[in-house]
Amino acid sequence: MPPDRIERPTLALSMGDPGGIGPEVLVKALSNPEISRKVRLRVHGVASSMHQAADRAGIEPFWWSVDRESPLISATLSHDVVLVSAEKRDDPFPARDNRRAGELSFQFVEDAIRDARRAEDDPLRAHAIVTAPISKHAWALAGKAKFPGHTELLASRFGVKRHAMMFVADELRVVLVTGHVPLADLRNRITIGRVFDAIDLGHSACVRQGIGRPRVAVCGLNPHAGEAGLLGDEETRLIEPAIQLATDAGIDARGPFPGDTIFSRAVRGEFDLVVAMYHDQGLIPVKLLAFDRAVNTTLGLPVVRTSPDHGTAFDIAGRNLANPSSMRAAIILAAQLAGSPAPASPHSAT
Repeated sequence: MPPDRIERPTLALSMGDPGGIGPEVLVKALSNPEISRKVRLRVHGVASSMHQAADRAGIEPFWWSVDRESPLISATLSHDVVLVSAEKRDDPFPARDNRRAGELSFQFVEDAIRDARRAEDDPLRAHAIVTAPISKHAWALAGKAKFPGHTELLASRFGVKRHAMMFVADELRVVLVTGHVPLADLRNRITIGRVFDAIDLGHSACVRQGIGRPRVAVCGLNPHAGEAGLLGDEETRLIEPAIQLATDAGIDARGPFPGDTIFSRAVRGEFDLVVAMYHDQGLIPVKLLAFDRAVNTTLGLPVVRTSPDHGTAFDIAGRNLANPSSMRAAIILAAQLAGSPAPASPHSAT
């Protein structure tokens, strides 16, 4: 990214699963003129889903629409909000996992990635990516099971080895050592290097978000952080050495702390970031405290990527019940970070 802040960055947004609440939260979030004044927005999706969502919400369509294969895409650059539509069909998408939606939602993300990978002087280049929720099962039905989620696809396409999921809310920031991993596999996935990378990437992200010297708390894996080895040795064998590496690199990292108490200490202001060992250890407190406001951001990429912290919500899709607050927060955070140069990072321990 360029060293100077971009005054009005372009965000590439993927609609997510067309049968989920992605179209609805996008329409509601993007209809706020305060957002479009600060960024240019390019939505990769399906026109019919956007129009149906707008109709249910009583929102007059406010975007300029162009077909995905049209040579006129470059002519849309002067518009604040552009929908790049992948289909002309008008039949609605079912609110359930299906192959067609999986294929399209995967393509939307690929198109957003393509925009972000354009040359810096390309007028169609996107400065950040914002993704609406996808169904992992639908991706599997579409033959994309190799990628269990956005994070893995983005890391693969950008060719990065170090990456992590971070969740940001006013009350709490959490970064995950492991993401979409079965609990039974955790023992084989957690390494000194992975723990250090999460600490390091999370620390750098906090600096980028304006925290001068982040205070980082690191969770243990086992109950009571292993109870001095009585309940498991991962804390002494893997986590403590990673914390020492981070400390040696100048990071204020402490722990390992029991996972059942450290989050309340962070919420009270003792720490700026909590490093969680696995998905639910970190996500349960985030979603309990800020379900409609938290933002997921992928660390380690050469481009900013954010998303709301919720899923497709098929149970309420098509009923005009979805809250757009998390999507709005994801767009705002992407806009804020899009032009900020990344801080220097210590060398990876992996």
